Amino acid sequence: MTALSLRDLAAIDVERLKGVGEKKKASLAAIGVTDLLGLVTTYPRRWVDRSNEARIADLEPGAEALVLATVRSVTKRTTRNRRTMVTVNVGDGSGRMEVVFFNQPWRERQLHEGLQIALFGKADVYRGGLQMSNPVVDLIGDRTGRIVPIYPQSEKAQINTWEMAAWVEETLRRCRERGIADPVPATILQQLGLSSRFDAFANIHLPESMRDKEQARRRLAFDELLRVQLVLVLRKRAMERDQLGISHRLDGELVERFYEALPYSLTGAQRRTIAEIAADLAAPHPMHRLLQGDVGAGKTVVAVATMLAGVQGGRQAALMAPTEVLAEQHAVGVRSLLAGVSVPDPGNLFGDRPLRVELLTNRVTGADRKDVLAGLAGGTVDIVIGTHALIQDAVDFDDLGVVVVDEQHRFGVEQRAALRSKSASGAVPDMLVMTATPIPRTAAMTVYGDLDVSVLDELPPGRTPITTMWANGPLLETGVWADVREQVAAGRQAYVVCPLIGESEKLEVASAEETFERLAAEELAGLRLGLLHGRVPAADREERMAGFRSGDLDVLVATTVIEVGVDVPNATVMVVLDADRFGIAQLHQLRGRVGRGSEASRCYLVGEGATPDAEARLAAMVRTTDGFDLAEVDLDLRGEGTIMGERQKGRNDLRLASLRRDRSTVERAREVAFSLVDAAPDLGAAPQLREEVAFFLDPDDAEFLLKS
Repeated sequence: MTALSLRDLAAIDVERLKGVGEKKKASLAAIGVTDLLGLVTTYPRRWVDRSNEARIADLEPGAEALVLATVRSVTKRTTRNRRTMVTVNVGDGSGRMEVVFFNQPWRERQLHEGLQIALFGKADVYRGGLQMSNPVVDLIGDRTGRIVPIYPQSEKAQINTWEMAAWVEETLRRCRERGIADPVPATILQQLGLSSRFDAFANIHLPESMRDKEQARRRLAFDELLRVQLVLVLRKRAMERDQLGISHRLDGELVERFYEALPYSLTGAQRRTIAEIAADLAAPHPMHRLLQGDVGAGKTVVAVATMLAGVQGGRQAALMAPTEVLAEQHAVGVRSLLAGVSVPDPGNLFGDRPLRVELLTNRVTGADRKDVLAGLAGGTVDIVIGTHALIQDAVDFDDLGVVVVDEQHRFGVEQRAALRSKSASGAVPDMLVMTATPIPRTAAMTVYGDLDVSVLDELPPGRTPITTMWANGPLLETGVWADVREQVAAGRQAYVVCPLIGESEKLEVASAEETFERLAAEELAGLRLGLLHGRVPAADREERMAGFRSGDLDVLVATTVIEVGVDVPNATVMVVLDADRFGIAQLHQLRGRVGRGSEASRCYLVGEGATPDAEARLAAMVRTTDGFDLAEVDLDLRGEGTIMGERQKGRNDLRLASLRRDRSTVERAREVAFSLVDAAPDLGAAPQLREEVAFFLDPDDAEFLLKS
C-alpha cells in the first residue's frame, strides 16, 4: 500500500471525517480548511502543559499567567457610561477568580457554566479578590492529557478547539495504517537529526512532551523552508543554464581610468564586490546579483563601475530609480563622477567622443525627450538614468548590456522584467539590483535566494561617525533647536523630517507644513528654511533641493521623500520628529543623510517611545549605527512578514518556519537544496520532493517567480 502524499491528503474532503456534515464543512471552509491537508497543517497556536500550568491560588498580582479553569457563573450588565460588562466567575479547585470582559457582550453566549477554558492574562487584586480584565480565552472543552493543543478559533464560524483536535486526531489515526510519504532522503534526515514526517505531524498535534512538540516543529519548519529554497535554487540554476547572456569585455581601459580619477581609494568591500560583479559580467549567462550595503557604503561607485564595464564593450547601460528626486540625484552624481570621460567612436574624427549620460523621467518632455529617445535607439546615449519612464513602450535601446535597479524593493518584479527585456539583441542584459536597506542574512537567503548577493559592509575612509541622541521630552527638544542654530551659525545645514504632509485629526503627529510654519516663526526664526514633500510640484521640488545643495537654504523641512539618495555633505544635523512613528529601516536611512562630509554629525530622534516596541527601536538606533545589526533587531521586533513583502507571493508556505527562530534551519535547508539540485538538475534523485514543490507552487505563482 502506497504511503499518502500531501497531494493525496489535499484530495480528501473534510466531509469524510466523523461529525463533519454540511454545517461543519461550511464552518471549516470559513477558516480556510476544505481538505485533510488543510486540517493537519492548521497547527495549534498554543500548547498548554498541564504539568506546568499556574493555579489560581498561586497567581501573583501583576504577573501574566496561563490558567485552566472551569466556568462557575456568567452575568452581563450595562454600566453607567453605557459600556457592556460581562463578569465570569471561574475556579480550578485551588481557588476562584473573577474575569471581566468590557464591550464584549458575545462572551455571555460563548461562556457557560461547566465549560473548561484556558485564560491568559494579568491578574490584579480587586475588592480583596483576584480579577482578570479582558484576558485571552481559549475554549478547550473536556480535553485530557498532559499537553493540550489549542487551535485558532473562530466565533463567527463556531469552530471550537476540541472539535479541531478530534478531527485532526481522527485524520492521523486513519493515516497511520498507510503512512505519510516522506520525500526528504533518509540520509539527510539522519544527518540533520530530523524526525519522520508522520511523527512530526503526530507530535505537533498530540505531543507527549513539549520536547516532542519542538522536534516536530523543527522538522515541519525544515520542510517549509526546503520547498522555498528548492524553488529558488532550481530557478537560479535554470537561469544560469538556459538564458543567453552577454560576455562583457573586462580588458578595456574605461573602468581603470574611472578608478584612477576617483579622489579617494576604494574600500576593501568595494574591491571585493567589484571583483564578484566582474566575474558575473565575464560569464556567458546573465548576471542577477543583489548588492546590499549600509547607508553611505559606496554603492553608487560600484554601480558606475558596473555600467562602465558594459559601455567599454560598446553597449549601453541603464539605471532605474523609484522616484524623480532620486533619479535626478543619481544623474547629478554620475555625471560628476564621469566628467571628462571619453568612449571610442570610430565615426569621430578624433576616434572618441565624450561619454553621454542622460536623464529620462516624465519631467523630461518635448525636444529634450525626443533627443534622449533618439540617442538611446541610435546608440549615442551610453548611460541613461531614469524612473519607470525607462520601461515605456516608446523607449528603445540600440544594445542594452547592463541594468542597475536602485532601491529595488520599490519596484515590482514586472517592472524589473520589463526593463530587462529592452535589449534589441535578444541577449538578456546583466542586472544588478541594489538596496540601501540592509537585510538579515536569513531573510536574504529566503527572499532573494535566487540572486547572488554582494554585501558592502565597510564605510569609505573620511566618513565621520554619527552621534544619535533620543530627545524624549520638551526640555530636550529645546536643546535640539539650539544645536541646529549653532550648527547653522558655523556654516552647516540641517534636515528636519516629519511623518505627515498636512495636519491630521486622527494622528497627533507633526506635519511638514505645520512644522515649517512653526519653526520659521519660532524656534528657527531668521534662518533660511525650505519645505519639501510629495505634493510640492516637481519643478519647485528640484529648485528647493538645488537650493539646499548649494547652501542657499540652512534647514530643509521634509517628509521621508529625502529618505534615500539625497547627498549634501555640508548637512550635519538630522532631526526626526515623532521618531517613534518610524520603523528602524526608515530611521537608519534618514540618519544616513548626514555624516557625508568631514564634520562631526548628529541625529536627534524626537519622540516619547509610547510603546515597548517603539522604545526598543529608538534605543537600538542610539546604541548602534550598523545597519545589519539594526536589521536583525527589526526582524526580531516585527517578524518576517514585512521584510518578505510582495516578493514572497507564491512562496508564503511558511506556517511554522520563522526567519527569527529558525536561522540555522534556513541555512541547512539552503545547503540541502543546492546539494539536491546540483546532483540532479531536475530533482530526478528525489522525485517525490519534485512533485511536492510543484504541488505547492501553482502556475500563477511560478509565472510570478519567473518574472523576477
